[in-house]
Amino acid sequence: MSRHLIAKSLQAAIRPSLIPTRYGGQHASRSFSYVLDGWGGQGGGSSWQWPVTKPNTVFNIVPQGHKYVVERFGKLHSIQDSGYFFAIPWVDQIAYVIDIRERAMDIPPQAAITRDNVSVEVSGNLFIKFQDPQAAAYGALNPLYSVTQHAQSAMRSAIGEMELDEILHGRARLNALIKGSLQEAALPWGLEIRRYEITEITPDQQIRTAMDKQAAAERDRREHVLRAEGDKQRAQLTSEGVKISLTNESEGNLIKIRNEAEASKQKILLEAQGQAEAIRLTAQAQAEALAMIAEQLNREGGQEAARLALARDYVSMYGEMGQQSNTIMFNDRPADVNALLSQAVLSMNAAANAAKVPSLPENSHGENQSSANEQEHK
Repeated sequence: MSRHLIAKSLQAAIRPSLIPTRYGGQHASRSFSYVLDGWGGQGGGSSWQWPVTKPNTVFNIVPQGHKYVVERFGKLHSIQDSGYFFAIPWVDQIAYVIDIRERAMDIPPQAAITRDNVSVEVSGNLFIKFQDPQAAAYGALNPLYSVTQHAQSAMRSAIGEMELDEILHGRARLNALIKGSLQEAALPWGLEIRRYEITEITPDQQIRTAMDKQAAAERDRREHVLRAEGDKQRAQLTSEGVKISLTNESEGNLIKIRNEAEASKQKILLEAQGQAEAIRLTAQAQAEALAMIAEQLNREGGQEAARLALARDYVSMYGEMGQQSNTIMFNDRPADVNALLSQAVLSMNAAANAAKVPSLPENSHGENQSSANEQEHK
């Protein structure tokens, strides 16, 4: 008997419904879908419908994410979580089926006036969740309608405290104000306000036209400002470039002058060092030559060789003097070296003086020659 009663309860609680499907524009085979009685039927699936009830079938199944409020003789008896439970027919009644999942509710556009007397229409989304089934069932006649109306009034109140620019640029602040006001009011209704989001803010037509003109003027202003800043930066960069170019050029000239001065200094130093080295080497060579001459003179036969060489140079000297002057002086002691040196010095001085004195005319030369012949004859 009990098995038969449970089977009939399950058949009554779960009824098959046929759902037609289409594939490629033609009907396919029908498949079965099971919908809980009273869920989407009596009390329906709309998020606005309240209350949602379900008939007592003795053996009752609570879906996941739902809670059943059971009344016995019109009084709260129990709150059933997901799973199954038994209820007495005609005594126990499933008065409320509460969906504890989070749901979103559309708040239709509401006309409001901002603090700067601008008429706007604002719409939003309200996200709520049932936390306390008992408070949801007995705290308000329709908690969903109550929270929706309170959301609209809270939205109008919050908009009235803000200017239009603050509303357009401070939606987060507006959402926080509305949520705070709703949360305090929704606690007795067993609701938790998860968040409130402004979806659309629509000013009237005149304000939109003025805003469009203001936006266009602002864009033009920004364009002029950006162009002026670009010209300013270009002039600054150009002047900086000229300055850098002149600085680099002057530094290059300075480096060039320094390098040239350093090169000239090095040239003079190297030339001086070369001349000093040449003089040193010449003196060293002369000293070595004199040392060799002295060494050779001290040897046997060195004196005779020196006299022979001196005589040869002596003859060559007289030959050169005879080519440059008509006056020749001979030494009466050819073997005396000191006398030869003295005579050589005098002869060289005489030759140098003769080269400086210009030649006389031919008649004067003839007279001088005749006088010289007479003196020689005498």
